[in-house]
Amino acid sequence: MPGVSAIIICKNEEQFISGAIESLLWAEEVLLVDSYSTDSTLEIARQYPVKILQRPFDNYSSQRNWAIEQSTQPWVLMLDADERIPADLQQEIQQLLDTSPAQPAYRISRKNFFMGKEVRFSGWQNDKVVRLFDKTLCRYSTKKVHEELVVPGSTGNLRHQMLHYTYRNLTHFLHKWDQYSWLSAQDKAKKTGTVTLFHLALKPMVRFLKQYFLKLGILDGKVGFVIAYLAASSVFMRYLKIWRLQEENQPTL
Repeated sequence: MPGVSAIIICKNEEQFISGAIESLLWAEEVLLVDSYSTDSTLEIARQYPVKILQRPFDNYSSQRNWAIEQSTQPWVLMLDADERIPADLQQEIQQLLDTSPAQPAYRISRKNFFMGKEVRFSGWQNDKVVRLFDKTLCRYSTKKVHEELVVPGSTGNLRHQMLHYTYRNLTHFLHKWDQYSWLSAQDKAKKTGTVTLFHLALKPMVRFLKQYFLKLGILDGKVGFVIAYLAASSVFMRYLKIWRLQEENQPTL
């Protein structure tokens, strides 16, 4: 059976890190790539048999690709600190590797939790991410955020779900939301034309309506409304930041 390097990239995840590590201790290697945490993340991690490396964070793609290069096993299972691999998914992964995988990468669906509630709708019901892959064949794209794994050929699907706890507290969530919108703006600034009221007003409104009604966020109650509102606000903030980046990069006369 080919071995697995389970990789966690993190910074200041003292609340989540033990749960993430404990869900991966069955792997041949657990590698923690930390962006110089200032809380007790590393102190907690050192209580477990994990390999700890540190690297300054620049963007998600380069951080993940660097981590892959440090791993020692032929297959990689990539995890965020707020995700967990339950026992049934662990068994499925081990059984898959026992039988020589037919695909170079596998997609895993996520059961998402937000503000203490499982989110069953809001567009998250079909949330799937490619996290298990042959490291000799796959690397992440150059996008700064919402990075995608570049896979040669088709991607398989695993049956069991990972758990995803997207919310630590409001301060943490809004900080992460701000970081993601900046990275997204940097990705799209050069590809976006002049930012107008269409981008700042209409597109956020459409995103809210789509998230809340078409994607059935209304069925998730107050949490569904919050998710839809934050999604619309993310669109507004992305285009506001794109506008500012474009203005700042204009040559001065």
